[in-house]
Amino acid sequence: MALHIADTLNFLSKLSPRRLFNLSKLVSSFYVTKWTGKPIQWGMPMTVSFEPTTACNLRCPECPSGLRAFTRPTGNLKENFFRETIDEIHSDLLYLIFYFQGEPYINPNFLEMVNYAHKKGIYTITSTNAHFLNDENAKKTIESGLDRIIISVDGTTQETYESYRKEGKLENVLEGAKNIVKWKKKLKSKTPHTIFQFLVVKPNEHQIPEIYRLAEEIGIDEVKLKTAQIYDYKEGNPLIPTIDEYSRYKKQKDGSYAIKNELLNHCWKLWHSCVITWDGLVVPCCFDKDAIHKLGDLKKSSFKEVWQNSQYQDFRTTLLKGRDQIEICNNCTEGCTVWA
Repeated sequence: MALHIADTLNFLSKLSPRRLFNLSKLVSSFYVTKWTGKPIQWGMPMTVSFEPTTACNLRCPECPSGLRAFTRPTGNLKENFFRETIDEIHSDLLYLIFYFQGEPYINPNFLEMVNYAHKKGIYTITSTNAHFLNDENAKKTIESGLDRIIISVDGTTQETYESYRKEGKLENVLEGAKNIVKWKKKLKSKTPHTIFQFLVVKPNEHQIPEIYRLAEEIGIDEVKLKTAQIYDYKEGNPLIPTIDEYSRYKKQKDGSYAIKNELLNHCWKLWHSCVITWDGLVVPCCFDKDAIHKLGDLKKSSFKEVWQNSQYQDFRTTLLKGRDQIEICNNCTEGCTVWA
């Protein structure tokens, strides 16, 4: 509990009068939109996801990076472009997610960009498969000022782990986690808050108790169980968990599967956050993995111009009229409420 409190206090320390005022504008405009049915949007995003790279060393079966299935260009985020964008938006930005597709540590300048955001007083988060957390990178991660690191550990034995994390090695993941914990202690750092994320699928659901034990042994601050987004779910899928609590899908009377949650015609994410791809495209959210809905290009326009342009407002309008008509929203179970 104390670790959670420390992380929360660290997050709250990033608040400033300007960021609080911006947050109030975002929340109020979202609720005005719900009441009026019109896409009213005030304020700048409080959350942005930056894509460090599209490359990944693993081949996970439900991931475009793992499947090497992108139709868009692939590459690494350039540090100069990142700095220019952060300089424009940092005053209103509360937290920054260094992750979209790919493995962040593949980008050689990743931790320098984390440190730049840290110096701007932004709460920083990344998600990693931990295969690149050798001793040197673990030390640099602590020194970068990263506030939170999510480590994907989807199995407590190699056999189970590699059933989803194809071509991954569990021993490398656990060694990377131990390196982070070791250097936090050595450098007497309170950050990053460390999380083991366990993507619950049928092959690993029996190991849920074990992931908690493993996290405690290593000294990880928190465990999060995550439900899996599965693309081909309607006729069933061997990845769908049998434990109903951890499945996004429910079996119908005819034997087919459907998403449990109702698709409401509003989405908090469209009001407070966005994703910026490695090459400067702005897309609505993390479900647009192949950047199909390009709402702007930061190589041609400022972020503020993109955030309020006609394309963005048209997309918000379409969502309000029928979220089920937008392909990336059809398999989405997030973003429906203000604090999702």
